[in-house]
Amino acid sequence: MNPQIDEFLNKAERWRNEMEKLRAICLDSQLTEELKWGQPCYTLNGKNVVIIGELKESCALSFFKGALLADSEDILLAPGENTQSGRWAKFSGLQQIEKLESVLKAYIFEAIEVEKAGLKVVLKTTQDLPVPDEFQARLENFLELKIAFEALTPGRQRAYLLHFAQPKQSKTRAVRVEKWIPHILIGKGLLDN
Repeated sequence: MNPQIDEFLNKAERWRNEMEKLRAICLDSQLTEELKWGQPCYTLNGKNVVIIGELKESCALSFFKGALLADSEDILLAPGENTQSGRWAKFSGLQQIEKLESVLKAYIFEAIEVEKAGLKVVLKTTQDLPVPDEFQARLENFLELKIAFEALTPGRQRAYLLHFAQPKQSKTRAVRVEKWIPHILIGKGLLDN
């Protein structure tokens, strides 16, 4: 047991009992308990396996390579529509966790086996993502922008492409593209300050 996790749980305003139960389940798996990103994280030989998260409406047990798990009980969800690897099970009460305790333990052991086997989620690359027409037109007619965009890391490129493609209307997509061109030109990602 990591004392940093004790401190985290003592400060928890919501879902303390639920997170303590999830912690007990994780500790039963012989994973190493660490504090990462301000959350209880459980690792195997330095590789992240599961993490406990405190949300507004629930708490969650997240599997870093959840997309590779069988999920026979159909309890795992992708946290976002563009999430490729991670999956989580969300809980809004202690009874939900207690009811699924044996399932969660089985999933954790499956996640451990996935990590031991060195399996990896095949991630979509930036080249697999469509480039919205509005952005493509700007890239074709603005060489400096094209060079700056191609110099960004794949993750930053991906974030921009997803952000630009999100609106349904072409006009809104075009406005987004124009708004973020200055950031791209100075090498900043969508989330960089």
